[in-house]
Amino acid sequence: MIGKLDEYLRFNETALSLRSQRQELLASNIANADTPNFKARDIDFSSALQGALARATNTGPLNTTAAAHYPNGQAAADGKTLGDGATPVLYRTVTQGAVDGNTVDMDTERTQFADNALRYEAGITMINQQIRNMLAAIQGGQ
Repeated sequence: MIGKLDEYLRFNETALSLRSQRQELLASNIANADTPNFKARDIDFSSALQGALARATNTGPLNTTAAAHYPNGQAAADGKTLGDGATPVLYRTVTQGAVDGNTVDMDTERTQFADNALRYEAGITMINQQIRNMLAAIQGGQ
């Protein structure tokens, strides 16, 4: 029964997790807009979501070969992958170069930040609706 509930909520839960991590990347880009040689980073959300969903269906335990390994597949915060250890963080394409080597375009970052925040809120609304539907089914549609 729990497995069915997990499957029912998996897509939105995975999407929200990726959106949250993407929001952190975008906020970091905005915060470092004046940092010399900072390179703006982002993820390819659709391919990251497909990969995360594919990994979520493989529910076998993860093997660790050393005590220093992170449990549950968490990667070190080295800036190369997201917290799931498998989603690559990409550098944003430079639209207008800066003298100091910074590649953050504030217009692009603000737009992406607002878009991602809106989609995150939509995901929250979807999960709330799924939970309401489950409660209605449990309570007999009262």
